[in-house]
Amino acid sequence: MYSQEDINSAVAAGALSAEAADALRTHVAASRDAVPADAEHFRLITGFNDIFVSIGVVIMLLAVGAISQAVAGAIYPAPYYDGTEWDPNWYADTRAQRDLAQGISTALAAAFVAATAWLLAEFFTLKRRMALPSIILLLAFAIGVMVTQAGVIMSFFNGGSTTSETIGVILLAVAALVTAGASWLHWKRFMVPITVAAMTAAVAGTAVLLLVAAIGPSSDNLETVVLSVVFIVGLVIFAFAMRWDMSDTARSTRRSDVAFWLHLLAAPMIAHPVFALIGVTDGDNIGLGAAFAVIAVYVVFGLVALAVDRRALLVSALAYVLIALTFLFREFGAVELNFALTALVIGSALLTLSALWTPIRAAVVGSLPGDMRTRLPATA
Repeated sequence: MYSQEDINSAVAAGALSAEAADALRTHVAASRDAVPADAEHFRLITGFNDIFVSIGVVIMLLAVGAISQAVAGAIYPAPYYDGTEWDPNWYADTRAQRDLAQGISTALAAAFVAATAWLLAEFFTLKRRMALPSIILLLAFAIGVMVTQAGVIMSFFNGGSTTSETIGVILLAVAALVTAGASWLHWKRFMVPITVAAMTAAVAGTAVLLLVAAIGPSSDNLETVVLSVVFIVGLVIFAFAMRWDMSDTARSTRRSDVAFWLHLLAAPMIAHPVFALIGVTDGDNIGLGAAFAVIAVYVVFGLVALAVDRRALLVSALAYVLIALTFLFREFGAVELNFALTALVIGSALLTLSALWTPIRAAVVGSLPGDMRTRLPATA
């Protein structure tokens, strides 16, 4: 009987490829637990040791960030007001120095966190192939790279610079693009499935920030335009996720995990602009038409989720359905029990859908054209 450590050791020694190891784990888990093929499983933990190591990783990164901030404070300390009487001019006169100190502190801490995350990944990702710690280390690296650049930009622009806000937004877009490049290097080195989603998110952020710079950060219709672009970008990411999914309809390799994270990224980018356009985010009194529209859109999302065998859209839109149903129950007189009735309806619907996912999905997929069916995961 081979343990997880034996498999990880074989991967590290080159005797077994990472894809073959993932396929072996999937096969063993399926044979032991009889998990249905449409359960949408993905690698998160291989054992409690993943959780144990993840706790240690988080503590280590927090410590590195705190120590780096202390070092930055020693290198360039922020001005300290020690006067006995209130001086209203002091804050204005020292704003540049204070912003520069804050920017240096933020950039240095984030840079050391990113570097530490990469070094830890050399062991826990490259050698040990631990799933949850690898996800945490990738996120720490990507966020650290972005925050490092944001800290430098913040100290430059808030430090007495007269450069316009538009230039600042453009520099943030460049920083997001650099973050995408750094994520690509991380992918080439460690091949963590969530890295593709992080890289895609950085590219999407670049596009949105450039749009904001083009129309002006103070534009009156900024929110509407940004929501429209986010929706379009979400559809593009969804299509990108489907490309990964269609390359592995059996969902037995790392490509399926990559698609999972891409779907998780695309879902809120699709759902939020749609429901914001309907008016759900404006307040409690959304109106009967909007409430029924939310439910109708959720049904459409459900059909798409069933067809592609991904549940991310259903989860991302759940909060808006809760708002809509709560409003409907309140409008029809169930004021005291509106939340309880909403929870009962949603909970029952989700549990029923989960229990009958396979036959319902078979009916949905069976109604699709033959060419489309062959590109989707099998229904049995």
